[in-house]
Amino acid sequence: ILLLGSVGMDDMGLSMSRSPLERLDFDNVALRKLPLDSSEEPGVRQVKGACFSRVKPQPLTKPRFVAVSHEALALLGLSGEEVMNDPLGPEYLSGSKLLPGSEPAAHCYCGHQFGQFAGQLGDGAACYLGEVKVPPGQDPEQLRENPSGRWEIQVKGAGLTPYSRQADGRKVLRSSIREFLCSEVMYFLGVPTTRAGSVVTSDSRVIRDVYYSGHPRHERCSVVLRIAPTFLRFGSFEIFKETDEHTGRRGPSYGRDEIRGQMMDYVIEMFYPEIQQNYPDRVERNVAFFREVMLRTARLVAQWQCVGFCHGVLNTDNMSILGLTLDYGPYGFMDRFDPDFICNASDNSGRYSYQAQPAICRWNLVKLAEALAPELPPDRAEAVMDEYLDLYNGFYLENMRKKLGLLNQDEPEDEILITELLQTMHNTGADFTNTFRSLSQISCPNAGESEEEEDVRKAADLLLEQCANLEELKAANKPTMDPRELAMLLSMAQSNPALFQMISDRTTIARQLDRLSKLKDLMETSQEELKIKQAEEWSRWITRYRKRLARELEGQCDVQAVQEERVRVMDSTNPRVILRNYIAQNAIEAAENGDFSEVQRVLKVLEKPFSSQPGLELPAWVGGGEATEQGERDEGEEQQQASTSTARTPVPYDSKPPAWANEICVT
Repeated sequence: ILLLGSVGMDDMGLSMSRSPLERLDFDNVALRKLPLDSSEEPGVRQVKGACFSRVKPQPLTKPRFVAVSHEALALLGLSGEEVMNDPLGPEYLSGSKLLPGSEPAAHCYCGHQFGQFAGQLGDGAACYLGEVKVPPGQDPEQLRENPSGRWEIQVKGAGLTPYSRQADGRKVLRSSIREFLCSEVMYFLGVPTTRAGSVVTSDSRVIRDVYYSGHPRHERCSVVLRIAPTFLRFGSFEIFKETDEHTGRRGPSYGRDEIRGQMMDYVIEMFYPEIQQNYPDRVERNVAFFREVMLRTARLVAQWQCVGFCHGVLNTDNMSILGLTLDYGPYGFMDRFDPDFICNASDNSGRYSYQAQPAICRWNLVKLAEALAPELPPDRAEAVMDEYLDLYNGFYLENMRKKLGLLNQDEPEDEILITELLQTMHNTGADFTNTFRSLSQISCPNAGESEEEEDVRKAADLLLEQCANLEELKAANKPTMDPRELAMLLSMAQSNPALFQMISDRTTIARQLDRLSKLKDLMETSQEELKIKQAEEWSRWITRYRKRLARELEGQCDVQAVQEERVRVMDSTNPRVILRNYIAQNAIEAAENGDFSEVQRVLKVLEKPFSSQPGLELPAWVGGGEATEQGERDEGEEQQQASTSTARTPVPYDSKPPAWANEICVT
């Protein structure tokens, strides 16, 4: 008893000698409230009747920090400086050494991948460490978004779990840096997201062969510390699914319906407490919960569309139950505006293209509703889903009006103005981010102003700087399908429609024909003719836009104040800099050469994406010289390859991508 008492008191000397990481206050509620796998046998296996399995993270050799996010670590009450200077910091935040109070576990979930039910998936490389109590004095806004009072922390890349399938549970430097940077930039862009506290790399290595090209190489094992209220996802509720009629797979916990109820109770009580309080009736509570998830998802995807973000792998297992951006694999921010933009080079059908995202999120919500039945009555779920499109359009228009500085009046014609802007951007190959950023420099027409033509010309010149040249447009409109394959499919569509339906679809073919038609026109155009045509298109749109801006000023006493507010809102809505693929690639190559300063510099730039930071305009590290092949094969994991055979000239972070960026391929 004496011994127990002395440990329980945790004498002051011991407490003071413990580092901030060792003093983290864990309260691992998920492992108490949700069923835990009774087996601790190593190796990949089907896990029945459980949401989590205990695991043992595998230590890394000589772990060291690449970078930390001070803002993300502050959520846990930690100082980035102290963590960086802690000799055990890299060991703790890579899972190589266990944090006192942590209980490593891997989460079991299923998922529809590219539209097909894949059966059991689960955390193949991520490892739940536990839930850290929110420290006193946390920003009330953060608490509103995370009412549970705890932050779940995970290490991603810490080794094998029962869910690793054919993989090794490891992540490499590329994928880790990309996840770390994008988690943080999304937060600073104001988009709901999971967070990343640190990246650790090591001398442990794994072999990766990007495209089965027969050129494998050793890459450093690296680990990201991920932070969120919870990492539960739509696929968490698919573990009860009956045998799928298409794939023949079923959820590992099929028939264990009581666990579904347990999970819903946990999620609603912890993360949706207002719904828990306001709906004593269980069915009404569940409907309100599903509606809130639907609303958050609609709002999230509207925000993605407005910053030009493409997720790349929008499977049901990558959709957060809290409406957060989750699992950063082959994502991409769009450069030149293209509604058919596909950031994941292995998405051959374009299922997860930029313009498909709102509809895919709706499809995933329907799958979630199916997974929640009978706790969620199907007819009630259907009624909720009927609201999705209007809600999404409302969020999208609200964001787009801010991006265009239309703040005082909502006009039905605004939708047409936005559509015409995007069409003009597409036709002229304009850069998405920089075009929107430039719009605040277009002046409102003043009453009785006679320089209308001159102002429109100035504005057109400004936007023409963001447009693609002839060679870039030719490359962009080159069909992605072999001409012989296209001819064969066109013939088959006529002669054997049933077979054609099985191997292709009319949308894909129409897209290829559209590209061919555009390419033919471009072949018959000179650069000078193209420039004139682009200037005409932009002048037409700018004239309409300025007329709309003039209506914003009607009935306003202080025109100057209205104009200043418009510029302020636009410049805090349209980012100056985003995480373009080439910016990430540059930081990755520097890190692979042992220089972590560019990762830290990019993070610093992206922490203030709406403003310019003197002294941080250009990358400090410039790659080039030696060809590199990079990649790794794992579901939902990015692979990236960039040929860098020519020396590079540094370009500012806020400029259009350099020519070599076209060679980057992410899958």
